[in-house]
Amino acid sequence: MIILHGIFGISDNWVTIGRKLAEKFEVFILDQRNHGQSPHSDTFNYFALADDLYEFIEDRQLINPILIGHSMGGKVAMNFALENPSKVDQLIVVDISLREYPARQEHMEIMHAMLAVNFDEVSTREEVEEIVAKTVKSNRIRLFIMKNLYRIGQNRLAWRMNVSSIYENIENVFVGVDSPYTYDKPALFIKGGASNYIIEDDYPAIRKKFPEARFKTIEGASHWVHADNPDELCAAFSEFLQKKCDFNP
Repeated sequence: MIILHGIFGISDNWVTIGRKLAEKFEVFILDQRNHGQSPHSDTFNYFALADDLYEFIEDRQLINPILIGHSMGGKVAMNFALENPSKVDQLIVVDISLREYPARQEHMEIMHAMLAVNFDEVSTREEVEEIVAKTVKSNRIRLFIMKNLYRIGQNRLAWRMNVSSIYENIENVFVGVDSPYTYDKPALFIKGGASNYIIEDDYPAIRKKFPEARFKTIEGASHWVHADNPDELCAAFSEFLQKKCDFNP
């Protein structure tokens, strides 16, 4: 099983759920390019991200893994499954659809906040968070951003994420999934009940590309379903995969 995080995320966001899934599966949680501990690159689009996934699967000689992708990771998983159906056993997409999305204010605020930090002038997490807080008012989102901060020297901090490349290529993250192929194996699309990333109008287009698609709503969950309601998310995984992976805090 391979888990792919969303934009601005890191593999650590999925470790808690990954540990539960690891009771039944061999689980890999990847840092995608320009995120976490993966290499930085000026090239950042779904073709490159899908190629990275292909290389990972080939290098480790994985046979027909299950793909789980959240948000941007969901689009990577969809693109990969459509182009390489024989290499994917089952597909789970968390709170993202096929369509093109408009740029969202929260994405731009996060990038502007991170770019506003001059690491020549700060040396503590508190100083960085104070700068970020000027733009990002949500404490929850600030905590999400701060997971990307790490120390590269005694008095030197940096973002793990390649903020400048993502900023320059952000329009590539919002594009739709455009493939002439279909994926005819089991697929599960999970929607956060309080999120509008998947709407009912998306279902026909999803079913056209993924004829075996099922849909599940996690009531009350925002776009960050795995953070809001990990127990129900794991229950949805269990029902779909027919292997118990209940989440216990």
